[in-house]
Amino acid sequence: MKSFLTLIGEEVASAFERAGYERDLGRVGVSNRPDLCEYQCNGAMAGAKRYKKNPMEIASAVAEELKSSKAFSMVEAAAPGFINLNADPAYIRDYAAGMQKSERFGVEKPEKPEMIVIDYGGPNVAKPLHVGHLRPAVIGESIKRIARYAGHTVIGDVHLGDWGMPMGQIITELQVRKPDLVYFDDTYEGDYPEEPPFDISELEEIYPHASGRCKTDEEYKAKALQATKELQAGRRGYRALWQHILKVSVTDLKRNYKRLDVDFDLWMGESDVDDLIPAMVQDMKDKGLAHISEGALVVDVTEESDKKEIPPCMVLKSDGAANYETTDLATLVWREREYKPDKVLYVVDKRQELHFVQVFRCARKCGIVRDDTGLEFIGFGTMNGPGGKPFKTRDGGVLRLSQLLDDIAESMYERIKEAGREDMSDEEAKETAEMTALAALKYGDLSNQASKDYIFDTERFTASEGDTGPYLLYTMARIRSILRKYEAEGGKQGELPVPADKAQKAIYMDMAGFVQMIGEAYAERAPHRVCAYLYQLSNDLNSFYHETKILTEEDQEKRAGYIALIAAALRIMEESIGLLGFKAPLRM
Repeated sequence: MKSFLTLIGEEVASAFERAGYERDLGRVGVSNRPDLCEYQCNGAMAGAKRYKKNPMEIASAVAEELKSSKAFSMVEAAAPGFINLNADPAYIRDYAAGMQKSERFGVEKPEKPEMIVIDYGGPNVAKPLHVGHLRPAVIGESIKRIARYAGHTVIGDVHLGDWGMPMGQIITELQVRKPDLVYFDDTYEGDYPEEPPFDISELEEIYPHASGRCKTDEEYKAKALQATKELQAGRRGYRALWQHILKVSVTDLKRNYKRLDVDFDLWMGESDVDDLIPAMVQDMKDKGLAHISEGALVVDVTEESDKKEIPPCMVLKSDGAANYETTDLATLVWREREYKPDKVLYVVDKRQELHFVQVFRCARKCGIVRDDTGLEFIGFGTMNGPGGKPFKTRDGGVLRLSQLLDDIAESMYERIKEAGREDMSDEEAKETAEMTALAALKYGDLSNQASKDYIFDTERFTASEGDTGPYLLYTMARIRSILRKYEAEGGKQGELPVPADKAQKAIYMDMAGFVQMIGEAYAERAPHRVCAYLYQLSNDLNSFYHETKILTEEDQEKRAGYIALIAAALRIMEESIGLLGFKAPLRM
């Protein structure tokens, strides 16, 4: 289906054409003055400059042409040249009815679906997920779901940090603590143990200790650098230890991501493309694009249009080792070989923008990607606690993501128990609390524009009123409760009614905007548009609920129509929260 704005825009464009003006002036948008009209066209103002006419003259002529249109119940030319429009109730009802019968509520598949790879998550092996990992996980997951809903093939890759200095640091510290482990015996030729010599708790303690010591102990740091070099060169015992590190860490990461309802198609790490680096580097040299600068191998990526200096892209460090630029470029080589993506999207901290400018330019200059491959950096801002300061634990450490979820879930559970829901078992209460906590966490993040820093206020984001995830879930639970009671009384759902009042029509306008919203959310990589849509729909549903006696309406046909309306809105809400990455409990 065409979006509702496109449909009514075509009506207005045809009216411009009949009045003797060009069709492109007929663009329609939702009115920012709902007290005056529902939709608005400002094309007469642009037409006034183009045709050297009074805008009111153009607006009046177009309005006259539109008076016979079945799409509008009100058409009005207003100074200084606006065309104010109200949708015909039956027309918008028919559009909403068509949405309910269509696959994906009328969102059409694109003529040329794209192959898209989304690089998001980016956790480092051996480190627990903390609050800093929330944004790349939930933003990337939502963009992935929106892109799929828009009709594209999308591959999500977690892109693990599993191959750099942290691995050497862990190996070095293990040797200090457990020097008798067989992995450190160069003469050992047998099979290594299947079980790792550490658990996740020990591993998560070892890494920060080793990392901290490297900052103050030069001898220790040199050993860690040597261990990293030997690991990457293929030292047998180190490779076996590294495999243990991966197994233990990735198992824990998958468990935590599952709790977040974040799913990756690929669990690729930097190590997976290590074997591609030599040929990639040689190709850069053969093409005369890579050269030595201060001992390092670099590719110049400056462009004439640059307003500030863009440093060269470092392909190999002065000691010949790979770095983040190297592995990101090699990963692009792999993705091009395996998927030939039309677009590669990177959901990364916005402070990494320069790095990706260098990588993207180098990839294009060296022919790693095709000229028409889209490389997009989606930079996100920081998530802070109350007062604008980073989230910390009580003892000043970085707050783990699992702990944040636990705290919110516990708070929601206490609220459910305080409400005295005797009809809800303890198991259901805990499950409901977990779902509500996830909605609070994800909606609290995604409702903000991704690029902006924001404050995560736990008390505000878990509130049952206002622009929050729980508010959406309470709205949906309320509708489900009405539907259950209606069904229990033997009621049958009727046809969608022609809206008879402003409250009903507001819901129709919201539903009619779904196709447009999906298109904008995908084009702008903007989950916050889905959030804004859901919040508006929730507000209008609650207004309708408070103003209308739904179950006590004596007219059976009216009552059946009301039920059809809220049931239709509920289905769209369910679809929309799925795009944000959370679900709604059956009741609250």
